[in-house]
Amino acid sequence: MGSKIVVNNYGSFDVKMAYGQGSTCYDVDGKKYIDFLAGIAVNSLGHNFKPLVDAISAQAARQIHVCNYFLSDVGVEFAEKLLKATGFSSVYFGNSGAEGNEAAFKLARKYGYLNGGEKRRTIYTLESSFHGRTLATLTATGQEKFHPACFAPYAEHFKTIKPNDWKAIKTAFDDTTAALMIECVQGEGGVNLIDADWAKAAAEAARKAGAIVMADEVQTGFGRTGTILASDELGFEPDVVSFAKGVAGGVPMGGILIRGKAEGVFKAGDHQSTFAGNSLACAAGLVVLNELQKPGFLESVKQKGEKIRNEIKSWKNPNVGDVRGKGLMIGADIIEEKSAVELEKKLLTNGLLTSTAGKNTLRLVPPLNISQSEIDEGLEILKKTLETF
Repeated sequence: MGSKIVVNNYGSFDVKMAYGQGSTCYDVDGKKYIDFLAGIAVNSLGHNFKPLVDAISAQAARQIHVCNYFLSDVGVEFAEKLLKATGFSSVYFGNSGAEGNEAAFKLARKYGYLNGGEKRRTIYTLESSFHGRTLATLTATGQEKFHPACFAPYAEHFKTIKPNDWKAIKTAFDDTTAALMIECVQGEGGVNLIDADWAKAAAEAARKAGAIVMADEVQTGFGRTGTILASDELGFEPDVVSFAKGVAGGVPMGGILIRGKAEGVFKAGDHQSTFAGNSLACAAGLVVLNELQKPGFLESVKQKGEKIRNEIKSWKNPNVGDVRGKGLMIGADIIEEKSAVELEKKLLTNGLLTSTAGKNTLRLVPPLNISQSEIDEGLEILKKTLETF
């Protein structure tokens, strides 16, 4: 199929998708799949969500893109509503999570330079974190498997500390530290949860050393964990938040939110992107933000996630270990004798879209508005597949 002409950097399965409706997808042969993947937490409102389709269509008829020498009406509207909803003072728009984190790292480096000169360059991230596929974001990623020798040399002055390790934060930060970045739930690392008290203490220690604090919310942001930003629930009040994935419901968008000590660091020319914040993406972002702010929407995300986790735990399947997560970001560890990747393949064959993460974790990140019937149907496929796995 297409894998022979499209570079298969993804290890893609031999399935060609054609269309979707709600949280259900169909391939070119008409086979049905319940979507517990959402494009890896991207299709936050599922497939063919009418308000999103209408907004994208209407904006495409008006204007798809205008260069960033100018502002767009829809871009300003989205920025204003986004800042009001999140409590930040300014926003930089990009196109992806890696771009958002690159912007965050550049801002951190400049902040360090302005507040300590050349010695304040070090950016701390967490072990088992994931921050992107560019050279700098790969370096920042706290997993050695993402640091193959073929891509060396990697960027300097990135260090990691162990999450939820209280001893680590006592000695990590000093006058060479520019920033600490916390991934609020470690998605690619295995859906690992960060302790709120630890996050607040780590942020306090970093600030005491003169650094700014940043949150990677590329996957956790915009409702995925049941709040608009996961850092709100953790309570460490980051100066910078990177975002992407679900922000525009499937249209490419990313960026960073800025406030506090990080405000005013970037000046004209410091960081730019041709497609960033284009009119089409901002129109889509408005729809997503409006849905998130509807009464009961975020609470429903928490309830759905809790139902899925509790249901999987109730099966007491011997192939499944720990089940954890926040909202609709769920990880189920598969015992060492079995392979989460092989389970993912079997689930695909049986009509359920999932992914894997960490050492051996099945990751479930369905659309935020997934229906109860689709949850039930997907769980039934998962249960029956596990029983014969």
